[in-house]
This record gives sequence, C-alpha cells and structure tokens, in this order.
Amino acid sequence: MRHRSLFIVTTAVTVGALTLSACGSRDDNSEGGGGGKKTVVIGLDAPLTGDLSALGQGIKNSADLAVKTANKNNEVEGVTFKLESLDDVAQAATGQQNATKLVGNQDVMGVVGPLNSDVGQAMQKVFANDNLVQVSPANTNPEMTQGKDWQTGKKVRGFDTYFRTATTDAIQGPYAAQFMFNEKKLKNVYVIDDKKTYGAGLAATFSTEFKKLGGKVVGTDHINPDDKDFSSVASKVAQAKADFVYYGGEYPAGAPLASQIKNAGAKIPTVGGDALFSAEYIKLGKKNSEGDFASSVGAPLETLDTAKKFIADYSAGGYDGAFEAYGGYAYDSTWAIIQAVKAVVEKNDGKLPSDVKDARKQITAAMQDVKFDGVTGTVGFDEYGDTINKQLSLYEVKGGKHVPVKTGVFEG
Repeated sequence: MRHRSLFIVTTAVTVGALTLSACGSRDDNSEGGGGGKKTVVIGLDAPLTGDLSALGQGIKNSADLAVKTANKNNEVEGVTFKLESLDDVAQAATGQQNATKLVGNQDVMGVVGPLNSDVGQAMQKVFANDNLVQVSPANTNPEMTQGKDWQTGKKVRGFDTYFRTATTDAIQGPYAAQFMFNEKKLKNVYVIDDKKTYGAGLAATFSTEFKKLGGKVVGTDHINPDDKDFSSVASKVAQAKADFVYYGGEYPAGAPLASQIKNAGAKIPTVGGDALFSAEYIKLGKKNSEGDFASSVGAPLETLDTAKKFIADYSAGGYDGAFEAYGGYAYDSTWAIIQAVKAVVEKNDGKLPSDVKDARKQITAAMQDVKFDGVTGTVGFDEYGDTINKQLSLYEVKGGKHVPVKTGVFEG
C-alpha cells in the first residue's frame, strides 16, 4: 500500500522476469505466495510477552505490515516474503537461542530486532558467524557498532552484519542533558540506572554531558528492575534536593520509581530515554507521570509526511496494540532487508546465489548501500552500521499523553 516514491534504493537496478535458484528457499503456494514464487523469510526477535511486550508487539506488527506491503506490491518480482517472529522475553540468553534458530533456517535472509541492547549483544556474533544480516529498530548502545572504546574516539566496528535504524545513546543522553540544563534551566540532577547495558550506558552519556555543561549530579544510585518497592531510593532523592531525576532504564521499573519518588515528597520530574516513551509508562505511573520527560529516536511520526501512509495502513491493518515508539523503525528495518534482497536478486540476473551463506553474505554487503525515504525519514547506514538519521525528540507527559516538546539534532 505504500507509495513507491517513499522508497528509493540508490543502487542502480533493472527490472525483469526473476527466477530464483534454490538458496534454501521453497515454493510457497500459501496466501500471497502462489504462482511459483519463492519464499524468503525475514526473522524477527523481540519481547512478545512479559513487561516489555507492548514495545515488542509494536515492532512485530510493523514488520508484518512491511512484509505484507512488499508482497502486495510485488516489490521483488518472483519473491514472497514471510515473517518468522520469535519471543526473547527481553532475556539475552533467549535471544541468543533465537539467533541460533534463525541461522539454522535456510530460508532466513535477514533478521529484524531485537528491542534490548543486551539481547542484541548476545545475538551479534551468532549472526556474524553465518553472514546473516541483522537490523535493529531499537538498540541504542553505542558499543554495539563502535566498540567498547568508542568514548575515547577509538571506534571499531565489530560486526559487519549488524545495522540499526535507531540512533544511539551517544547522542540521546546528551540531547536530554542539553534540554534540561539549557532550556529547562535545571542544574541539579539525581541519576539512577538499572545496571543493564541500555540503562547504565544511557545514564553515563547523560551524566557526562550534564556535568560538562556545568550541571551537578547530587546523587547516584542503581536499582534492580525486577523490584517493585523503590522507597529507599525515593527517600534518598527526596533528601538530595535535586531539581529532577534522570533514569537510565525501561518503563516497567521507571514508572513506579518515578511515582514513588513523588510520593516521597520530591515533586520533581523524572527524565529518561526512549524506553520510557510508551503509553504503558503513563498507565503505570497514572497522575504521577505528569510532567515527566522521555527522549526518543527520530521525529514524532505524526509530524512526518513520510509516515502518513504507514500510520493509515497500520490502523487499517487491525493490529492488536499501537505501533509504539519503534514501529516506524521496525517497518524501515524490514524494508531495508527487502531492499537488500532486491538488490542482490537484480545483481544476479534474477537469482539469489544457490549457496545460502553466499546469498546471506551478498545481502549483508548490499545493506551497506541501501538508502531510501522511509517512514522515519531518510534510511541509510554509515561505516559503522549506524543510521544516518540523527534526529531526536523529547516528550513531556501532559494530560495523560506524551506531547512532543522538542525535535532536533544533537549539537556535540
């Protein structure tokens, strides 16, 4: 259903009758796969159950919409795409098992996901060992593309099979720091994180920039995200005379933490990253979520002309649940894999290489050159596999909704 003008691949291609060789793919005479078409499977990994399932289901639904759109529009002639979705329950070990399963499926030519950075780290090497491309719509930890020494300026790409359409915490944390210090004029912050890869990394980048600007970190703490009682930390925050709290973590713990901080007497906002940007945060925090802030990758989809068709088609698709924070990025991640497959098929005179590993390797190589106008804006990747779209937004909870208050690019 998407207008073809929204998706432009920079690689020159020719269109003709396509006949795919085996490549592990099979004939598919099911819905959308008749007429002798060959099936190419796109894997998906996300938390489809558990506390973060709202985000995971939004990713799955949006990827499903991309696959259906490609099949309906005959995006790659002679090919039917199929989505295989696996649930990682936001656990790294489960994600690694899912990666092994997807690698073992000879029809899988690319994988979308996961949501969590620690899960992504557990999957990267599994995919790299078999040349299987992975595009995450949500991982934001800088180390995943730039290596563990990225903060020193020594950036090293560890896995050329790994890409992401979401920007990183290297700019997300500092972007929030600049907003709170320069625009909200708040100078004292209490920083808390959940000790996980995403949360700790995000809190660190925020703190570094906030102190650089002249702000003061009046206290730091860590929580166990599986806990429900944060009264001890809340009391410390109330005594610290902070202007606001910065929390590096996800909404299942972030919302009750912020609420308990307010109940302890600290009537101050809690600020966090994209894992707080969910309607579930507001449901959990209720009235105590009012005035809290969350940063998120990209511009608000509702403000983008490129997202109008996606939003309409998602609504018409009858999906259970909203597309949430990463829906547009999941659609674009899936579409990027489709475009990489398309480039390889057309480069090889309408055929994928008969050797599965060779086909996967060529698709990974093609991904580096994929570029198109997607739901979230321009989609493409730099030399590290990071998105070239560096836009960010900040949202404030007002009247029970996340309302955008700032969109721009981090000026480092």
